[in-house]
Amino acid sequence: MTNPVPQTDAVFLKHFAQLIAFLVLVCVLLIALGAYIYSGHPSPENPGAAKVTDQRIAPVGAVYAGDTGAAAIAAAAEAAKAAAASQVAYDGTLDGSVIYGNLCQACHDSGAGGSPKLSDKAVWASRIAAGAETMVRHAIEGYTGSAGMMPAKGGNPALSDEQVKVTVEWMIEQVQ
Repeated sequence: MTNPVPQTDAVFLKHFAQLIAFLVLVCVLLIALGAYIYSGHPSPENPGAAKVTDQRIAPVGAVYAGDTGAAAIAAAAEAAKAAAASQVAYDGTLDGSVIYGNLCQACHDSGAGGSPKLSDKAVWASRIAAGAETMVRHAIEGYTGSAGMMPAKGGNPALSDEQVKVTVEWMIEQVQ
């Protein structure tokens, strides 16, 4: 039987296979050299690793017992109240339209959560009949009724009671 591949083609294929084998060998050697060089360098440390670790292992709560515990709880509550008082929303403005525009309009313009729309004066009549003090109390403390719910301070605990009051009064003026 005769060889189907001519002699020149067989020589070419032999040399081409040797070239490919040589290039593969060079590639493997370069990979090994790179791994050897890189293994000598330490991996870079994350500068925030200690902070992240501290946050991850920080206790979620604390246990207080007896009179010492009651005092610690009272002190923590007082500190939280002072921290909240120092962070007054909207630079402490007492302009109801500004507070409404930044916070209240999200629900009272769209009717989200069953909130009465400011543009629907008929819905406000029964609320206004209950009295401004009741509306202010519901706005400060939160309220859940059959039509929907009002989160305490509109969902922004940084609002002062006075800011809530002037905003409710401004809203009442708009619907009357």
